[in-house]
Amino acid sequence: MLNDLATIPELDVRAIDGWTLHEFAEVTSTNALAAHLPPWSAVSAGVQTAGRGRSGRHWVSDQGGLWLSAVVPTPGDPAHWAVLPLAAGWAVLSVVRALGVAAARLRWPNDILVGRQKLAGILVDRFSADAAVVGIGLNVVNRPETAEIALADQIARLADLLPEAPPTAALLVRLLAALTREHHRLETGDIAGLCRDLNNAWLYRHVHVTITGGQGAINGHLDGIDAHGSLLVSNPAGGVRVFPVHRVELLREIF
Repeated sequence: MLNDLATIPELDVRAIDGWTLHEFAEVTSTNALAAHLPPWSAVSAGVQTAGRGRSGRHWVSDQGGLWLSAVVPTPGDPAHWAVLPLAAGWAVLSVVRALGVAAARLRWPNDILVGRQKLAGILVDRFSADAAVVGIGLNVVNRPETAEIALADQIARLADLLPEAPPTAALLVRLLAALTREHHRLETGDIAGLCRDLNNAWLYRHVHVTITGGQGAINGHLDGIDAHGSLLVSNPAGGVRVFPVHRVELLREIF
């Protein structure tokens, strides 16, 4: 792992509604630290020096953003938890919308965007068979474009979308509560309810899907997801193709 909890000074450890939250000033990756912790533990940091997005992409994690990783139990059949990344995206979206960002939307599988600009991203890691780490990066008052100029027109921040950006501490409480709620929904088997919510949340339906392993790409209409979280894409002839998450390298919306 990138970090060892025993070697990094913590700012605080506190209990929040069933969670144990470990807070740090700076880490390499909150997901890497959380991998050492039991379920219902969480790690937050002021800065990540090696933050990651999907497919190993670099995620700028500068001061003023929210960088959180939460460990949730995933007992039993792994297939039951295949939709966890999607549920995590729905949890974050619900928090952002409740803050007053009505224009926030989902891009499959779990990016949170406003228009074409990314506000938040989620990365779910499985370091063990019976637990998963849900990593959340949310732009609050930070300015990632100062580190990477190419991000200048690609990111959104709560500070620009609300009269006043909420404190990170309050956001952490809201996000952990939302994750608890959505985990309970999966635990009790309400996959249909989650799929219904998600399938109502996709906004731009014309997509370009790149398949992993150099197997090509297709253009089509995003019909939604099935009960396993697989992507459903139809072509003009009316045929529907099913793509499990692990087969999709990239989904790009066609505006």
